[in-house]
Amino acid sequence: MENQNRNRQKFIIDLETLNRYNAEGCPACGRKFALGETVVAACGAWEGGSKIVHENEAVWDRQSSSYVERRCYAARRAKSE
Repeated sequence: MENQNRNRQKFIIDLETLNRYNAEGCPACGRKFALGETVVAACGAWEGGSKIVHENEAVWDRQSSSYVERRCYAARRAKSE
């Protein structure tokens, strides 16, 4: 079940998605997206809920069953320790 939820939030950038999100780029790293890259919907330290980020900029959080931006995830873990 967890793997199924994880895969639903992961997809490959197609031309329509590229045109929609590339103007602002990846909110996690600032780089532009490229056609065919794997991205995920992740929450982070930004306003407005989940956003599309590069897959390598996100971590799967088992507790929330969602992707979390890497730096945000590290900050959450540091607070809980």
